[in-house]
Amino acid sequence: MNKWKIFINGIIKENPIFVLLLGMCPTLGVTTSAFNGLGMGLATTFVLILSNIVISSLKNLIPDTVRIPAFIVVIASFVTVVDLLMQAYLPDLHSQLGLFIPLIVVNCLVLGRAEAFASKNGVLNSSIDGLGMGLGFTLALTILGLVRELLGNLSVFGYKLIETDGMIVFVLAPGAFLALGFLLALLNSFKSKKRIVTSD
Repeated sequence: MNKWKIFINGIIKENPIFVLLLGMCPTLGVTTSAFNGLGMGLATTFVLILSNIVISSLKNLIPDTVRIPAFIVVIASFVTVVDLLMQAYLPDLHSQLGLFIPLIVVNCLVLGRAEAFASKNGVLNSSIDGLGMGLGFTLALTILGLVRELLGNLSVFGYKLIETDGMIVFVLAPGAFLALGFLLALLNSFKSKKRIVTSD
């Protein structure tokens, strides 16, 4: 299997958020700023890569009857590592993300890649898949957080651009749905135009 294709797949063709619409809970919950989106994305990427590696290594040793519980134990172990590391070295980010860090355990993206890819492929391909999917997830979260922060606070990564209030709705819960909806509409419009051009 082409390793470059596996890597790019998660970033563009099967982007977890913009294409597959997976992991919507942290996507809508933590993206009040670009920094929060980036932090959540990198934490999830760490868990994805390492859990894929371990699950791929143990795939022939895990009985089918306990496959899903075994995957969850592996994922939960790495989520605990991430949680403790962030608590120790990035306490501000940890307090911002809060409950969403432990919830990585039940993120359908992480468990889905373990089941659909890591349990059926080799260690190297599984680690590349985890990296590609994780970076695609991180990119989408950061873009969504950037849009919401820019429109809601008129700032970028915490740096205020204009000393005035933005559209506060974009840093509230409804703003997450609005921003994601507009981004999806924009991407789908771009894809439609690209298909028309290539078909001509």
